[in-house]
Amino acid sequence: MGTIIKDYSYTPAKIKRGYSGKSLYINLSDLRIEQKEITEFMKEKFTGGKGFDLWYLWHAVTPETRWDSPENEIVMSVGPLGGITQYAGTGKTLLCSISPLTDIPIDSNVGGYFGPLLKFSGWDAFELQGKSEKEILIFIDGNNGRIQIEEAEEYPEDTHLLAEELTKKYAENEDDMVNVSVVCSGSGAKHSYLGMLNFSFYDPRRKVCRFKQAARGGLGTILHDKKVKALVVKYRGVKPNLNDAADISTINKVGVKYHKEVHDLDHKQNKMRQIGTANTVMIMSQYDLLPTRNFQTGGDPEAVKISPEVFINEWLTQGLHDGCWYGCTMSCAKCADHFLITTGPYAGQRVTVDGPEYECAAGLGANLGVFDPQAILEENFYCDTYGIDLISFATCTAFIMECYQRGQITREQMGGLDLRFGNSQAVLELMHQISRGEGFGRIAGLGIRKLKKIFVEEFGADPKLLQDIGMEVKGLEYSEYAHKESLAQQGGFAMATKGPQHDEAWLIFMDMVNKQIPTFEDKANALYYFPMFRTWFGLVGLCKLPWNDLVPADNYKTDSPAKVPEHVQNYVDLFNAVTGKHIDNEELILQSERVYQFQRVFSVRMGKGERKDDYPPYRSLGPVSREEYLSRQELYDKQLRELQKLDPETMDLDEKIAATRRYREDQYEQLMDAVYRRRGWTENGIPTPERLKAIGMDLPELLEVIEPKL
Repeated sequence: MGTIIKDYSYTPAKIKRGYSGKSLYINLSDLRIEQKEITEFMKEKFTGGKGFDLWYLWHAVTPETRWDSPENEIVMSVGPLGGITQYAGTGKTLLCSISPLTDIPIDSNVGGYFGPLLKFSGWDAFELQGKSEKEILIFIDGNNGRIQIEEAEEYPEDTHLLAEELTKKYAENEDDMVNVSVVCSGSGAKHSYLGMLNFSFYDPRRKVCRFKQAARGGLGTILHDKKVKALVVKYRGVKPNLNDAADISTINKVGVKYHKEVHDLDHKQNKMRQIGTANTVMIMSQYDLLPTRNFQTGGDPEAVKISPEVFINEWLTQGLHDGCWYGCTMSCAKCADHFLITTGPYAGQRVTVDGPEYECAAGLGANLGVFDPQAILEENFYCDTYGIDLISFATCTAFIMECYQRGQITREQMGGLDLRFGNSQAVLELMHQISRGEGFGRIAGLGIRKLKKIFVEEFGADPKLLQDIGMEVKGLEYSEYAHKESLAQQGGFAMATKGPQHDEAWLIFMDMVNKQIPTFEDKANALYYFPMFRTWFGLVGLCKLPWNDLVPADNYKTDSPAKVPEHVQNYVDLFNAVTGKHIDNEELILQSERVYQFQRVFSVRMGKGERKDDYPPYRSLGPVSREEYLSRQELYDKQLRELQKLDPETMDLDEKIAATRRYREDQYEQLMDAVYRRRGWTENGIPTPERLKAIGMDLPELLEVIEPKL
């Protein structure tokens, strides 16, 4: 046991109507621990969750703050619905910080037990600021009202070892292990900008620690920079109404209704309880949406090798409840038990692999040209235990692979790595190098935006080509959906506040398959409603998946099936039942827009958040290369005829590619204009004072940021 260097006692606040009314502040530079009040102003304007996170972060940083500045914070909050046990997907923690990849606020929504246990320990939010001089861990004992800061250099670094050791340390016995949750990263986060945070929950059936990830934007890198090896919370005594709900009977009623839907419909719909989010791999490939070899194409005949059935039948344990918080009957947190590792420091050991999620199968699989389930699961394990965001790693590695195969960088410049598409052994070696901070791994983990600069300036690569094929916006790598034929999703990714992550808007089927939003105005309305609605999950402490990954049997009969109106009403009812308030569907969107517009202004304050920052790489819009055009020549030639009234028979291939590009870039410009108008932004993407006033967010500090930009 390391030396305890700070011991702090507190009286846990009593939760009332979903809020404890207290937040925890720890400054690592001087080991200061303070309690702050959650004000009525904060509840009214920011609701909770990432709203509280952004508000605290705003006051902690300046426009000059960078990710490794001492004043940068990692802020986490739970939200007023977080921790209820009667409905699916309520075990979420929401985090914000200034990202090393983007230099603007990043937010992440993660499952596991940490957030609810933190809340039940008396804290609606937790700010972590400053930098420690030595490696430490922070332990929060919610039953006894005690916080300890301990020296932690003696503990292992990688997640699966560290979380297991700390869970055993703080639990009194095996039955007590479910009451302990650990937040930590790994050696890969220490040596890259792609670091993520693992949030643990103990699985008493498997007798192992399981993990969910706060993955995007480098949160694990920031935690390492602050020299925090782990955060640990312990709370014993979870029960159905610790939130002190105003109307527990409504919560029970809504929960029973949803659980019946899961029981009756999941096996007919997405089979979340069998495979989790990886259920969509073959659907994505069928509709040309599965990113393959750096998003060049949207599918591959070999995708069948990583189909859901392969993972269900050969790799994933079936028949166990796999929820990552109490009461989540969706049970989508699947895993492969007793998996044999073949490379790296853990070769020869058998481990539990949490996954694969869809993003893993698509990113570490198809997007790298790897169609080997065993290799994908090993990549999955190492991303997790090393603390590397697998989405950014996959998209970044796919970019490197294409640069290599197009002659933009050489094998010698990569230290001998043969990073061609499909070479899973080279992918794993790259992971190991990142974890050690050695070889080509020292720069591969910097992210695509920084790699483009290095490849051009040091290796002589073609800057225009790299700009076209480097799948990042604002510095954040794309998540794993090919979307050349969905203009709405192109905007949903590139105009997303934090960068191209699908948690803000996923409109591909509405737009491309079902043709429900044909006009620019239709697309703009969708790119208003869905980002606002999805923001709400991050305010109140909910998972997105129970909303639309399972839908009522008669959902198709509703006026707006994409919105799943019955489930939206569930959320309104749950919010009112917990808090005692009386919001409706419109007020729900207003709660979200307040925070959404605030985050856009925050980005402007940090030097981004304008039109120039919302442009995608061209590969997001259309075919960059001759091979890409030829892979779907019939479609592209047809579009030349029907959309541009051109005759492809009279054009050579380069002329067709150029004409397609002009048209698609113009379409994207028109989409931006329509979306900006609908969101109440100027032509340059700045929220207007009028719009801020209309939603009650014309705060002086916000107006001060936007007025020089008008």
